[in-house]
Amino acid sequence: MLTQGMGGLKEDPHETQVCVNYYGQRAAAEDVVAAIRQKGGTAVAIHADVSNEGEVVRLFDDATSQLGPITALVNNVGIVESQTRLDAIDAARLQRVFSTNVFGSFLCAREAVRRMSTRYGSQGGAIVNVSSGAARIGSPNEYIDYAASKGAIDTLTLGLAKEVAEEKIRVNAVRPGHIYTELHALGGEPNRVDRLKVQVPMQRGGQPEEVANAILWLLSDEASYLTGAILDVTGGR
Repeated sequence: MLTQGMGGLKEDPHETQVCVNYYGQRAAAEDVVAAIRQKGGTAVAIHADVSNEGEVVRLFDDATSQLGPITALVNNVGIVESQTRLDAIDAARLQRVFSTNVFGSFLCAREAVRRMSTRYGSQGGAIVNVSSGAARIGSPNEYIDYAASKGAIDTLTLGLAKEVAEEKIRVNAVRPGHIYTELHALGGEPNRVDRLKVQVPMQRGGQPEEVANAILWLLSDEASYLTGAILDVTGGR
């Protein structure tokens, strides 16, 4: 599932406004929207393929028109394909993975900067890119293409943070480790976290909420002097 979280993030949950982008799983996106609304926030779900430049521009235009100025972007883009070695990966697979994971993240960050930067007359904001612990480990024999795509996100974070620091935009990243999500099923091993958790010093897999809490902190004013940081949410691995 491809998701993007955008909108104004304020301390009062009743004032939270979020756009949830989805590509293939509309029902899941609408469940997130419903949960936000149930807690008093405002949320919308918008369909867009983030690997398509035109659709990314439309996504941000629609989010702005429905929710107002964008002050935060959670760049949470990631797909994997079947577990395999590099010698079994063709160019078409690389194109799919990098178009979504890398191009999509760059395009969404670009549109966020255009709408948040003081250079364009806005008030600033915060971006959190979702990388992966795979960027450090390499995911041999499984997903080295995915790992490489997330390595690009680390570099994007470091470079963009320096590029827009004077424009009141903070750019940070989280690197989740072995987290219980549907992503593993897409690669052909739904129980992958249970197999690998013995490699984690905390001896368990992580929950999506634990990653979300780290993201929310990086977006908040509590992290106001933090930019260009990459926070490992990996249980110590």
